[in-house]
This record gives sequence, structure tokens and C-alpha cells, in this order.
Amino acid sequence: MLDRAAAQDPTRSAREAGRAPTTRGGVRRDRRSVRTAYDTFLGTGCLSPGVDPLVAASWRRSLSSGVDPDSPRAAAGLADRELDEYRATHPLAPLMPVVRDLVVDAARDDGLVVAVCDDAGRLLWVEGDARTRTTAERVGFVAGAVWREESVGTNAPGTALATRRAVQVLGAEHFSRPVQSLNCAAAPIRGADGRLLGVLDVTGGRAAASHVALSLVRATVASLERELAALGPGRPGGRAGTGDSTARAALQLLGTPVLHRPGGVHRLSPRHAEILVLLGEHPRGLTAEELAVLLHPGDLSDVAVRAEISRLRRVAGTLVVGSRPYRLAPGVRSDVDVVREHLAAGDPTAALAACAGPLLPRSLAPGVERVRAELAAELRSAVLSSTGTAALDAWTRTDDGADDVEAWSLLVQRAEHGSPLWSRARAHLAVVDAALR
Repeated sequence: MLDRAAAQDPTRSAREAGRAPTTRGGVRRDRRSVRTAYDTFLGTGCLSPGVDPLVAASWRRSLSSGVDPDSPRAAAGLADRELDEYRATHPLAPLMPVVRDLVVDAARDDGLVVAVCDDAGRLLWVEGDARTRTTAERVGFVAGAVWREESVGTNAPGTALATRRAVQVLGAEHFSRPVQSLNCAAAPIRGADGRLLGVLDVTGGRAAASHVALSLVRATVASLERELAALGPGRPGGRAGTGDSTARAALQLLGTPVLHRPGGVHRLSPRHAEILVLLGEHPRGLTAEELAVLLHPGDLSDVAVRAEISRLRRVAGTLVVGSRPYRLAPGVRSDVDVVREHLAAGDPTAALAACAGPLLPRSLAPGVERVRAELAAELRSAVLSSTGTAALDAWTRTDDGADDVEAWSLLVQRAEHGSPLWSRARAHLAVVDAALR
């Protein structure tokens, strides 16, 4: 999941694992600056410049709620039997095998804990690395406890519930001092009807402070919400009718690669995901020899490709048809198709909303790298030629758009003078200008 060496080395973590920069858009997130701002706020009630606006608003709510920064009081947990009964009937219960498959097993390798809470902030499942779980348990982060802002102050699950958006809370940004040794990233989970069902959270050390951790949470939530849609109406855990499983298959290739089918969600290996990306880009099909060139020119034989296709078919059934050439079965759609459909309709904001992350960001296959670059270029072109500020705002919040000076400049021009959006863009450009001097 995350690079373990990067998680252990803070310099490498920031450079290679995508750790959030200490300064972006005028917001400082390095530990010393945040600690100073935190102490000033508790002592005077005044907020120093550079505090993340989302964190600042949460600190104010926490203070207004009377949270003791030294002794947070998570609401009492349920008894084991009551918790088991509650979890068994919760709408998120059928998704826990998916959560474990996509994130929990890998989280253990990176020293992370994965938590799922309900819409009231009650932690239903807390799983992952044993050492980090022990650390979390010392501050009351245990299954059954309630972690709302009103009880424990600023924290990723509670603040995600309060704001209804994905958040990342780093170290001293937590309102409660006992929790400030941890970092966390969380995102709300919504049902097919848009109703908030709960939150997925990842908590730990440096690995949880990276952009990769937040992207992983977002991508996993997107998978969970697709699975909820596939479950259909009825009792929690009830499966929709299978029907034509191939026609209903859907590929997620942006962010964490997975295959959604009526029978469940299956995580794809990197090589299988690369093959599916390339077949999706060539509707007429590709031979084993052509796939070998696009995957790894000169070092991959057509025999090796055929063996991978055979393994892929054992996982995905009839998703891949034919052999000379290989093709995707009719009716199979991916999130890349969804993004391009929004772009074709002239709606770059919806296209960006459909992106859970870059296309197979770790793939070095030449054919995949080309598709990834082309998709990013298509998105950027559509954003820069759009009117208004919504698409520009969304683009500058992505990894590809975060350092796009032209986009930031257009945002300054189009945003209402003096508005928060205008101020954010101006602050970002000021930081870039200072760095270039």
C-alpha cells in the first residue's frame, strides 16, 4: 500500500510517498508551526495566519463544545454483546470483507489502523497494526466508543462527520493533546440514496500523513459506495440479483484498481490492472505480442502475457474474451470511461469528481504511462477552457493540478475579489513566487 521505507524516513516520505508539503496555498502543516498556532489559540483564542481553515473551524467548534484538550472524553462504548448485535445489522456490515481486502491487510504492513464508524461517530470496527492499535486504545480509540468533535475535539472521523467531506488531520492539528502523536485521514461513506452511513478512517504515524493515505481512503470509499449501489434495496447485506454478470461488471482503474461485480469487489493485481487498462484503450483488441510491448518492451514474452491472461480469467471470468486478439467483453465499463464521458459532455467538474486518483499511479508500463499522461492532459485542457471557478478549484486540489501555476492564476482572475477562494489562490501564488526568487 504505502512505501514502508518512506514511512520510516521523513525526508523520503515527503518526496516519494507523497507526504503533504509543510506549506501549500499559504497553509502551514509542519509540526512546529501548527504547535505554536495551537498553543496561541488555546491561550488567547486567536488564530495565527497559516492554520488550515478546516482545522481552524474545527478548533473553534471543539472549544465551543467545552472539550478539555488534556482529557478528551469519548462517549462510553457499548457492551460487547450490544456492539456485536448493532454491527450485525448495520448497513456497512456487508462491506467489511471489502474493507479488509482493499485496505486492512495492507495497512498492517505500514503500521496503520483502519476504523469504520457509523453516522453518529461510534467506532464499529477498529482493525490493523497491533502496535498502533495499542497506542490508539490508550486514548480511547476503540470499537464501541464515540469519536465526535463534541467529545474529543478535532479528529479525522469526527471532523469528516462534521464537514461531510474527506479530511486529513496531522499531529498537533488534533484538538486533544493525547491524540497529537497520531495522524489520520478519513472520508464519509454514503449510501446509494446519498444518505450518510458512516466514515472510513486510517490512523497511524508518518504513513498516515501522506497524500497516498488520503487518496487510498477516498478510493476505498468510492469502491464501498459502488458496492452499496450493487447491493440494491432491501435488508442490509442483501445481494442484488446477478443477472448478466459481465454486463454489470465495472472496473475501477483510477486510484486503487478493483473489479466490481454483483458477487462482490475483487482487488486487481498491478499486472492485471495494466492489462485491463490497455484492452480498454484498444476496443478492437490486442495480441499477446502487442500487450508485451506495451507492458514491458523487450523484457516480457508473449508466453508470459498469455499466462497472466489465464490468471486474470480465473479471477474475472469472462471479462476478457478472445485470444487473437484479446478484448474486453461487451458492456464492461471503467471509471476512465466515466471521466471521458463527462469531458465529452463539457462538464470537467463532474469529470474531476469521478476521479478517485491518477490512473495506476505506480505503473511503469509504457502503454499505461501514455494513457495516464493523455488523461491528465485532457482533464487539464477541459479545466483551463471552462468558465467559472468550480472546475479550476477542483483541479488545483488534485495532485496533477496542485502545482499548475496557470490554473492558479486563472483562479485568481475568476474568483470574486476578496473571497476565500480568491485568497487561497493568491496565497498559493505568493508562496510559488517567493520560492522562485
